[in-house]
Amino acid sequence: MDLDLDGKKAIVTGGSRGIGKAIARQLAREGVDVGIAARDPERLSTAAAELTAATGRRVIGQSCDTTDDESVREMVAELARGLGGVDLLVNCAAMPGGLQPPPKLADVTTDALWTEVNTKVMGYLRCAREVAPGMIENGWGRIINVSGLAARQSGSTLGSIRNVSVAAMTKNLADELGPQGINVTCVHPGLTRTERTTDEAAAGFNRNTIGRIVEADEVRRRGRVPRVTEERSDHGRRHRLRRRHARGDPLLSAQGNGCRGAGWRNSSTAFCQQIRRCESTVSSDRCCSSTPCVSGHVESECG
Repeated sequence: MDLDLDGKKAIVTGGSRGIGKAIARQLAREGVDVGIAARDPERLSTAAAELTAATGRRVIGQSCDTTDDESVREMVAELARGLGGVDLLVNCAAMPGGLQPPPKLADVTTDALWTEVNTKVMGYLRCAREVAPGMIENGWGRIINVSGLAARQSGSTLGSIRNVSVAAMTKNLADELGPQGINVTCVHPGLTRTERTTDEAAAGFNRNTIGRIVEADEVRRRGRVPRVTEERSDHGRRHRLRRRHARGDPLLSAQGNGCRGAGWRNSSTAFCQQIRRCESTVSSDRCCSSTPCVSGHVESECG
């Protein structure tokens, strides 16, 4: 599938393993030159070499601590210089949830909350802040924030706070940057196995609709959306879109203003579909003709 991404330049934070690495691989397969960022230089170097060999595209790494302003500035500057610009940003650098039981109210500390917020919320915001000027100058850009289903369900106070905050941040950035041609989207994967997930933890997880933990490769390859309600802003217009997936169990959901394409009948390139600027409309006679969407069999209500 040609998603018109050939020659684009992307930064994927948290790209040395897990979901971030799977996304970086798929972007490279779509013809994108990719810069991956993470804290461990050795793991970054190994991942970049592996992805380059597997895809034939240029994949470079830059170590970064997204909790530090200067580190993020340096990372974006170095990767932009090495890639020749930045068209796409995928924010995926965060501690994965579900590795250990979440703290109860009495055990929640200020330090624990700030660590979560500084890493995932402020970390994402720092990266978006650094890439936005170049995207504005070019009049085109895509920012995808990987959040999580704790934004929509209880069970982890800290997880819900950080993920709801990412969703709210996404909406605000989308409304601000949309008029400059920049789409900002938030996606919510379910609990996903990464290199840090123990076999015991994976085997014991069956609380979702598919009855097992999600594999990182499935998020980039098979993410299915049964129903998503979105709000998006496009040059001052506001639309409410209800998308219903044709079939299958949910592996991830998506939301956020400026989102292009939240439902895929066969989303073998789920994250790449979020990035593509597609001028066709969905197959529904109720869809607003002014709403660019990814083609597919979804229902849409615009008002």
